[in-house]
Amino acid sequence: MQIYLVGGAVRDRLLGLVVKDRDWVVVGSNPQEMLDAGYKSVGKDFPVFLHPDSKEEYALARTERKTKAGYHGFEFDASGVTLEQDLGRRDLTINAIAEDAEQNLIDPYNGEADLQNLILRHVSPAFAEDPVRILRICRFLARFHYLGFTIAEETIQLMREMVAAGEVDALVPERVWQETHKALGEPNPEQFILALRECGALKVLFPEIDRLFGVPQVKEYHPEVDTGVHVMMVMQQCCLLTENTVTRFAALTHDLGKGITPANILPHHYDHEETGVPLVKALCERLKVPNEYRQLAELTCRYHTHVHRAFELKPKTLLKVLMIGDAYRKPERFKQFLQACKADSRGRPTFEDREYLQANFYEELVEATSAIPVKPIIEAGFKGEQVKEQLRLARLKVITEIKKTAKGPEGVY
Repeated sequence: MQIYLVGGAVRDRLLGLVVKDRDWVVVGSNPQEMLDAGYKSVGKDFPVFLHPDSKEEYALARTERKTKAGYHGFEFDASGVTLEQDLGRRDLTINAIAEDAEQNLIDPYNGEADLQNLILRHVSPAFAEDPVRILRICRFLARFHYLGFTIAEETIQLMREMVAAGEVDALVPERVWQETHKALGEPNPEQFILALRECGALKVLFPEIDRLFGVPQVKEYHPEVDTGVHVMMVMQQCCLLTENTVTRFAALTHDLGKGITPANILPHHYDHEETGVPLVKALCERLKVPNEYRQLAELTCRYHTHVHRAFELKPKTLLKVLMIGDAYRKPERFKQFLQACKADSRGRPTFEDREYLQANFYEELVEATSAIPVKPIIEAGFKGEQVKEQLRLARLKVITEIKKTAKGPEGVY
């Protein structure tokens, strides 16, 4: 029995990054020998075991053969498989490096050279057998883009061929969302979207986002003009503000309505907030997106311009935003909403460093109206719905007073 450290742990050590998880491959063994040694079997489709002490995963070296379309149609063979054969079934060369107990590298597919050259490259034509690998390589670009990584041209071309062959159509919603969710947590999630678009998969998986590219906006407000470019800039700004993936998803989907604006009114996008909500709902339903993500995305889509125009709105409209945004019961979510709006405002050339006074204004309104005591209202004899109405009037009065002295940003915003 020979044991090797493989995959991400080797890759990240060579990149000088913190190694979080370690995976091992076992050569020259069999399931019964692993069980006899105290390992616990956890693999449903192939022989993977948990170490009895470290609980790290140890997998028997294996090969795989595609038997039908999609990514479920595989047969695995773990009998007499060599380390090189096992590494050859992996997705990227940088993930196909092994390391023995003395930290000697076994690198039959030149992954170390691709690490040094900052290239994401497929190991073999077998890459085309699993459409999930398209999502994974786009996610790796989102993770390593800040280091300077790019996808090899021949790999992009192979991904395009996979899309054209209909392989992406076989992806189930749960797996698409799983990889998307992971990508949202990477340093540059916009690169996940851009890479999917480059190979043609974005149009299949996220048509609502794909159609934003090439759609013009009013240049005075959007110097970048292109809506798709704007949304990618919003994603970048959102990543500077928060690591929260719920907020980042709201930033990604806030302008979906602009993708269906009638051509005769372009570059204006009247009512894009309302027209975008059904698109957000459709995307979330199709991919089975968790409610927490869907709710913030819908709120941001429908009301982001209510935040941008905060200093123009009447007190009753400001209070409406606070109530619909659930600012009193879910203050953290309301802060996420404001962050997504802030990212939207800053996601434009020359706007990146501007102070977003609108968010500060809403935060002031929440703080001031949250401080209104309910006890005096009850003591005054009001009951049930009367208490709610009196509290609403008290909040409205406070908002009116604050608005009298509030000063918004000058110029275009």
